[in-house]
Amino acid sequence: MGDASSGASAGAAPPYRPYRLVRTVSPHSRAVSCVKFSPPDGRLLASASLDKTIAVLCSSTLATLATLRGHSEGISDIAFSSDASYLASASDDCTVRLWVLKSLPSPPNSNSSKSRGSSEDRCVRTLRGHASYVFCVNFNAQSNLLVSGSFDCTIRMWDVVSGRCIRDIKAHDAPVTALHFVRDASMIVSASHDGSCKVWDAATGLCLKTLIEPGKSPVAVSFAKFSPNGKFVLVATLDDTLRLCNLANGKSLKVYTGHMNRVYCITSTFSVTNGKYIVSGSEDNCVYIWDLQGKNVLQKLEGHNDTVISVSCHPTLNKIASAGLNNDRTIKIWVQDA
Repeated sequence: MGDASSGASAGAAPPYRPYRLVRTVSPHSRAVSCVKFSPPDGRLLASASLDKTIAVLCSSTLATLATLRGHSEGISDIAFSSDASYLASASDDCTVRLWVLKSLPSPPNSNSSKSRGSSEDRCVRTLRGHASYVFCVNFNAQSNLLVSGSFDCTIRMWDVVSGRCIRDIKAHDAPVTALHFVRDASMIVSASHDGSCKVWDAATGLCLKTLIEPGKSPVAVSFAKFSPNGKFVLVATLDDTLRLCNLANGKSLKVYTGHMNRVYCITSTFSVTNGKYIVSGSEDNCVYIWDLQGKNVLQKLEGHNDTVISVSCHPTLNKIASAGLNNDRTIKIWVQDA
């Protein structure tokens, strides 16, 4: 199998170094639904919650730089623009909001006299058009387009500058659970509770292929994401299974099991900073790390008190952030031992 992480020539895998819990922070009053490190350098860490707010943290100190308020219902997903100047959020209030992150205050205890940033004045645009909950959102690499998926079964593509909806795709027969642009922004992958995973042409809105046909999967497809090199798609289904699919032919190349995932749309991701791993949350309150090639569980990170709904890997450091649901409400930071 080709290298799913970078396309670079394969070398000897570095020895696995275990992750350990180093920090816990609780910026929300209800379940944390999503956590994301910012591209390209991981300077920021943002989290969304059912408490209707987004917390923007300094990823190194975990100081709160801004609390973004404006949504009238819980938030399911967030996405950074490629330079972390903007953040998009998807909410049960049927809208997508675009927030500006430029000129964030410096963390407390720095030389700056600025205080924590707030809130409504950072929302530069509210995107309306979906007829039901907006569940997922993603920027393209150029950050001029934004794509959103909804319980109304549609995918909408938005022009970021004008806020205009430029494409409304009747994509699925059930709620859209995940969306992700490939790295060159030419394609979008979508997942749905209808049991399908589809790949779309970003320029035309046409369906290029269906990796998992509707009805062929006995359960919902809860998550999908392109690999960093764009040749593979990581697909999660609500039968405790993650699959790595070949984009070219749709075949399942690797299957990752051991975690629990029957109810929630849990995010998973690729870790490529020191070895090539798959990382996912789980309904047994743990974070799981698999060897990408070998498929074996390398580590199970324990510490949360509820389902780990979201994980994010730092783009340059050996660091993982994880987020827990309502009985936990924390974000935990894990780092590899030196």
